[in-house]
Amino acid sequence: MQTIFTVLKKLYFYIIKSYIGTFIFTFFVAIFILLMQFLWTYIDDFIGKGLEFSVMFKLLLFTSVTFVPMALPLAILLSSLMCFGNLGEYYELVAMKASGISTWKIMRPLLYFSLIMSILGFFFSNNVMPVANLKMQTMLYDVSHKKMTLEIPEGVFYRGIDKYVIKVAKKSKDGNWMYDVMIYDHTDGKGNVKVTVADSGYMAMTPSQREMIFTLYDGYNYSEVIDDKDYRIRRPFQKMAFKRQFVIFDMSQFDMKHMSEDAFKNHQTMMNIKQLNIAIDSLNIEYGNRMESNNKSLINRFQYLNMDKDNLVKADAKIKKRYGTATNNDTIPVFLWPLLSNLPEKERQSVISIAAANTTNMKESISISDNNMRRFRINIRKHEQVLNQKFTLSVACILFFFIGAPLGAIIRKGGLGMPVVVSVVFFVIYYVITIIGERVAVNGEMSVFLGAWISSIVLFPIGIFLTFKATTDAALLDAESWKKLFSKKRKKS
Repeated sequence: MQTIFTVLKKLYFYIIKSYIGTFIFTFFVAIFILLMQFLWTYIDDFIGKGLEFSVMFKLLLFTSVTFVPMALPLAILLSSLMCFGNLGEYYELVAMKASGISTWKIMRPLLYFSLIMSILGFFFSNNVMPVANLKMQTMLYDVSHKKMTLEIPEGVFYRGIDKYVIKVAKKSKDGNWMYDVMIYDHTDGKGNVKVTVADSGYMAMTPSQREMIFTLYDGYNYSEVIDDKDYRIRRPFQKMAFKRQFVIFDMSQFDMKHMSEDAFKNHQTMMNIKQLNIAIDSLNIEYGNRMESNNKSLINRFQYLNMDKDNLVKADAKIKKRYGTATNNDTIPVFLWPLLSNLPEKERQSVISIAAANTTNMKESISISDNNMRRFRINIRKHEQVLNQKFTLSVACILFFFIGAPLGAIIRKGGLGMPVVVSVVFFVIYYVITIIGERVAVNGEMSVFLGAWISSIVLFPIGIFLTFKATTDAALLDAESWKKLFSKKRKKS
């Protein structure tokens, strides 16, 4: 008994050792690929802004953390498939089974590891993801709204500096010296009334890096005199020559402004389970209050909706007494009587115009109210969707293990060839179904619970089937077995 326990202990240590390295490798490869996709998407927001290394490092770090829910299940699927594929390719799996060790026992240590990853994934999704999403979205907003670094091109009117327009004909190789300089000063907010022209100029930053000093040489200052009463007719202006002149530009406008995190913290992706439950309850209460308010507003516009039977009879009698019976069918409600025939022509046209205007206004009001309530319901469903996503990550880790491990034992191919292809196929199927289900659920065409879990529901039978085939040593992907099966069917036919 002690010998068997020792053998299993060494065997489990060997399997976990083979699995851990592959898991870490595939996990970071998946993170890297997703990060490259992120950089490709937002590359235009990063180029030319002179971002510090620390800023980019933090942004990429927080962004990488937000990709864990996608990378973790994919890493478990791929590493499980590669691990058992290697064991099968080198006949180690056959040797283990020949020694009396079942497939279930071989899978047991990796199953425990997947369960641990599932639990850690849940706590990560609930506690770390909201913070990472908040930090990432805040920094991404700051970076995307940061101004481009000061780079004055040749022969183009440059408007990057607030309240100034600069044009230079040529620049030196180092970019500091500029020639044929023209500067429009709009600091007074009165248009192009102040212009500075210089033969050359030199740019230099102050030691504090907060201002830029533009030293101009051999030029003129032109300014229109607009305080004169008849300046639009006479167009007077002043001209002042200079040998050297200093123009100071404030560079603080190029600094990255930091948006407060409070502006994003109420988004559903920035909340944990407790906060989501509170938010959903509050939104449902507010939704009920708005529906009640809309109903009261509608009833107030159409008083007859709020009348009971006795009040309708009284109103009916009053109208009959005043205008007479306009129809022989007394069962028609009073508000549908064609009473217009008893009114004078002017009053009839006035009533029709007022009724048409009221109907149009009411239709628009109901349409606006309906759209607002629809957006409100979508917001509630988005919160419920994020709440379900906290649990789908954990289930996906276990689900992909029960697909990857038995599939690797069946195909018996290791390395990065067949396992990568099979893993990508299953993950794409899972991801596409998830995206479609969530979008359909958010639009209200499916329950939020079903939309969040439909991908797991679809892949769960596949995992059960593959596990059953692996434990029973079924030749699921053996070409010879399929040839024999088809040849038997041909003989019978």
